[in-house]
Amino acid sequence: MQKITPFLWFDNQVEEAIIYYVSIFKSAKVGKVARYGEAGPGPKGSVMAASFELEGLEFTALNGGPHFKFNEAISFVVKCDDQAELDDLWERLSEDGQERRCGWVTDRFGICWQIVPSTLTPMLTDPDAQKSQRVMEALLQMNKIDIATLEQAFEGQPVES
Repeated sequence: MQKITPFLWFDNQVEEAIIYYVSIFKSAKVGKVARYGEAGPGPKGSVMAASFELEGLEFTALNGGPHFKFNEAISFVVKCDDQAELDDLWERLSEDGQERRCGWVTDRFGICWQIVPSTLTPMLTDPDAQKSQRVMEALLQMNKIDIATLEQAFEGQPVES
């Protein structure tokens, strides 16, 4: 059992968002769904709250109304094994959303994601400060991350701009 669960507050798009996220991630499923009854406050039969799982992480989502909005202060980091996976997630999450620097994407619901290679943290924390600095400099030039370019920077090979 997961001890800490991210809780996402949507206006009224929980069902749409869950279907969207489950369609994007390879290991994903919808969990329990609670719907409003006669007492409301939402329309009878509409989703009040639901759980879903993405890549082994359970989420809870609530249709709580327009009181709160998502922002970049909270994001979800997705570590990708290769460029194909990174490209696929980047394209799908940025559709009708917004591409940002350094692998960040804001999706159509306003949730922020960091789509990064699994090798990024080891490169940025390498004991050789020159290697990690070159990787950071290359990273700062990118929106969607290009793994080959980061690897070239890490190895000290010329990087095309």
